[in-house]
Amino acid sequence: MTGEHIVRSYDTDIDELVNTISEMGGLAESQVAGALAALTRRDVEAAERVITADARLDEIEEKVDQMSIHLFARRQPMARDLRLIAMSLKISNDLERVGDYAASVAKRAKRLDPGLQLNAIGSLGRMGALVQDMLTDVLDAYIERDDRQAMSVWHRDAEVDDFYDSLFRELITYVLEDPRTTSACIDLLFIAKNLERIGDHATNIAERVHYILHGDRINRVRSEPA
Repeated sequence: MTGEHIVRSYDTDIDELVNTISEMGGLAESQVAGALAALTRRDVEAAERVITADARLDEIEEKVDQMSIHLFARRQPMARDLRLIAMSLKISNDLERVGDYAASVAKRAKRLDPGLQLNAIGSLGRMGALVQDMLTDVLDAYIERDDRQAMSVWHRDAEVDDFYDSLFRELITYVLEDPRTTSACIDLLFIAKNLERIGDHATNIAERVHYILHGDRINRVRSEPA
């Protein structure tokens, strides 16, 4: 992944860290997919699985913390290795937050009336599919050290923001036209915001990949915190 070191066990430790992030990413992807199934198909069992599995992401994040501390203390990494380890710590936090947002989507999806028919639910499904693709692509970029793919994800963040703005206006219109939809629309607004935040974390990971490879940060114009 990062070139052979004289001490082979160092390469093994680095590979184990990358593989653990990959495992965590796979679980985060599964969480997002389950949350979307809970929303678009009203799959209560999928929602329960997402909520229950959230603790596993917390466990893996703690494992990444311990592995990184070990690498800092024992290997005294430099240059790209140092950036890889530091950014892997941040990426694990991004993925843990993705899991939290997916669990929030699942919880709110469970509350929706199964008979609720709003076009916004289909729009949320499309927004979720975009976010899911971003997460998959950026994790591939991390594994493959592919800056071009990472930047492709980074640029897609604007599309997610546009989706959110459009959904916000649509849901407010529903409330104004029929106040009986207020409770459901509030849940859908929170779901839209959670999906938007998942997109932000995918974008964060893209920036981390760029930093690993080049050692500089992307100049960005975003109001959201990293």
